Amino acid sequence: MIQSRELGEAATKGRRSWLPLGLGALAALAVAAIGGSMTDVGPWYQALAKPGWKPPDWAFAPIWTVIFALAALSVANAWWAVRNRGARAAIIILYLLTGILNIAWSALFFSLKRPDWSLFEVVFLWAAIATLIVVLWRRARIAALLLVPYLLWVSIAAFLNLEIVRLNQPFG
Repeated sequence: MIQSRELGEAATKGRRSWLPLGLGALAALAVAAIGGSMTDVGPWYQALAKPGWKPPDWAFAPIWTVIFALAALSVANAWWAVRNRGARAAIIILYLLTGILNIAWSALFFSLKRPDWSLFEVVFLWAAIATLIVVLWRRARIAALLLVPYLLWVSIAAFLNLEIVRLNQPFG
């Protein structure tokens, strides 16, 4: 006779819970909202010398929207692919770390008006994203691939940050 627990497992086998996608989307929205609330492209930012190759200001919001949507999909995909609770918890901590570092970059660059400090910090953000991709590659390859645009955009942002520091230093 089949136990009720086995019936429940059999009924949900092959189905995915949408909770990880919802939580991933909420986390991405939180990071976007907090980071966005710290982003002021007003007079201070406009007065900075910037390289000619900088993307137009209007492009940043749509690019970040796509990146955060892909990150939410990545979280869900990783959750669905990784069954081991310990490994899953470690991966979620890495996602949280990238979110915290993303917010910290905005705080340093825009709120504190310290592009030099944010340049130092972006190295850690880039490394956290790269580490997450490497960790996911063996267990949840789609989740890893969904983060590649994030890593590429942070790479561009890091070079832009470097050029802003080079063109405008000293700060503070």
